[in-house]
Amino acid sequence: MAVPHKTPSVSPHGDAPSVGPLSGDELATWSALATVLEWLPPVLDAQLHSRWGLTHFEFGILYALSRAEGRALPMSALAGFANSTLSRLSRAVSRLEKRGWAHRATDPDDRRVTIAGLTDSGAELVVSVAPAHDDLVRRLVFDSLTAEQADSLREISLRVTQAISAEGGWRPGR
Repeated sequence: MAVPHKTPSVSPHGDAPSVGPLSGDELATWSALATVLEWLPPVLDAQLHSRWGLTHFEFGILYALSRAEGRALPMSALAGFANSTLSRLSRAVSRLEKRGWAHRATDPDDRRVTIAGLTDSGAELVVSVAPAHDDLVRRLVFDSLTAEQADSLREISLRVTQAISAEGGWRPGR
């Protein structure tokens, strides 16, 4: 009978690799994080959908465009920030275009590149949605944490994101 190969992983404290199933503190930490990963997105979606007919993914696209220079980004860059395939992003941008909140155009400097842009109406939507969204995020996340815990959460999230992808995901100012 073949014994399954177990790949060692670095322990959470950087010491000797650990092997085997998660247990104890690892399991408790993973369970807490997995619960947040499952519970938070539907709550964010529910608020955005009930009031504005948006998903959190769509709002993230509009928000990223609103923060970009010239309120526009190449679709490939936007897909990277959104951790999305170009196909999924294209479908979402199509929905936003139908509502007059976004547009696409060919990059005049490189005809192979499609640029997604935010319309004036889309920019107005972001301005109207952001306060309620920020309030919900603040209530669900930041009001539950001390300032030090919020700093730790940011650092932990950046480290996990970096472990997943060297590009590190979207951050304000990028």
